[in-house]
Amino acid sequence: MNIKEVKEEIRRSVEIYLDKNEFGEYNIPYMKQRPIFMVGAPGIGKTAIMEQIASELNLALVSYSMTHHTRQSAIGLPYIEEKTYNGQKVMVSEYTMSEIIASVYDVIERSGVQEGILFLDEINCVSETLAPSMLLFLQYKTFGNRKLPEGWVVVTAGNLPQYNKSVKEFDVATMDRLKCLTIEEDFGVWKAYAYQHGIHAAVISFLEVNPDWFYSIRTTVDGTQYVTARGWEDLSRAVQLYEKKQFCVDRNLIQQYVTDVEIARKFGIYYDLYKKYQTDYRVSDILSGTSTGELIKRAGESSFDERVSLLGMIYENLNLRFRKSVETERILQTVVKFLRSVKKKSADGEEEVISLLEGCVNTLQEEQNRKAMANSLSSSQKREYQEAIHCLRDYQEICVTAPEKEKQFPMIKKKFDSQAKRHKKQVEASKDALEHVFRFVEAAWGEEQEMLLFMTNLTANAVSMEFIANWGSKSYFQHNQELLIYDVHGELQKQIEQLEW
Repeated sequence: MNIKEVKEEIRRSVEIYLDKNEFGEYNIPYMKQRPIFMVGAPGIGKTAIMEQIASELNLALVSYSMTHHTRQSAIGLPYIEEKTYNGQKVMVSEYTMSEIIASVYDVIERSGVQEGILFLDEINCVSETLAPSMLLFLQYKTFGNRKLPEGWVVVTAGNLPQYNKSVKEFDVATMDRLKCLTIEEDFGVWKAYAYQHGIHAAVISFLEVNPDWFYSIRTTVDGTQYVTARGWEDLSRAVQLYEKKQFCVDRNLIQQYVTDVEIARKFGIYYDLYKKYQTDYRVSDILSGTSTGELIKRAGESSFDERVSLLGMIYENLNLRFRKSVETERILQTVVKFLRSVKKKSADGEEEVISLLEGCVNTLQEEQNRKAMANSLSSSQKREYQEAIHCLRDYQEICVTAPEKEKQFPMIKKKFDSQAKRHKKQVEASKDALEHVFRFVEAAWGEEQEMLLFMTNLTANAVSMEFIANWGSKSYFQHNQELLIYDVHGELQKQIEQLEW
């Protein structure tokens, strides 16, 4: 299974484990909920998908790497307790609560979220002293004499023996109590993730041409040389910041993340070419529809590597526009929902507009803090919360400058209308840019593999598909008649029309 398939399988498992009957009881009894055991190469994205699942399902998340734990931290420290049995006092060994179990209760207390996921990584690489306790936990969800609270799903991960000499095989009795999922590396799946999370276009296009170099671990006379999905993502972030600071991206930087000398060398050469293509091809002209016939001719006569690089640069720019439109849509949807409530309550004379807006801000901050304390707040969600709060704060400032109560909401409406118009203008500009790219690809390469590659990138990326689903693309539908995507109005527009100012 690839990482996407594994994620969907884990998500389904979590949902059925937490499904309840009419009496509030779990349909699959807690002790019958098999822990999930992912096995795969290091750096393939096991931890990342757990963060995504927790965020998507609004669950709390507690993560631990078991190789960092001792027997004492996992099961607790011993202490002596005096007890009485049959009238006779005896001293009995007890244990403090496990650090891991305590962390679960801490998250519940801080966030108020009662259900969640306990993710234990590298469970088949624990120390000899901890191994028996680890097996006991997998079988009975107990560390020491403390059980994991109900409503918490156990998901674990481990390495394959060829990647870690510390790997210990589980016995049949333990394996028969687990749901085992084996993950295989898959560049096609990772590419969709890469576009969605803003991975540098040079990394994506390099791997597009050389997919076999996406994941590699090999032993040489100089030792183990490897490159992983995690390594490519971390390199991408470093390169983006190096470019921002105008630092030189050289082999020394690349080999800090890509330890395979040959792959690092080839990526270094490719990156230099990529920067040259950035200078030679004016992507802004392509997106604005003003590219010259000379530029189209050069693209049509270029090598396949150069074409892939150019498409990567084009799509990177488009993707930034798509993401901005989609995020702004979500932010304005949140804001308009609160404004409808504020208008109704202020019209009823219940509270003043400024205090109602303060209540809206507090609600959003509490939601954000709760998700953050539950470790289920994604970076995109954090940005959306912050932007919505900032917007509502701006409306409060309007109330301060317009103390006449009857003028406050009309001024807020005017401000919101201006924001909505800017958003619509930005969406239209992004739609135009997408159409211009289609015209460029058609003129340079026709309906050949370059068009297929571009369509594949659009279709595989959740952000671009959300953009197209919300606002449409005539050329996309023309080139992909079989894809069941419908040109629907954005949810924001529906809510604006329903809003009685």
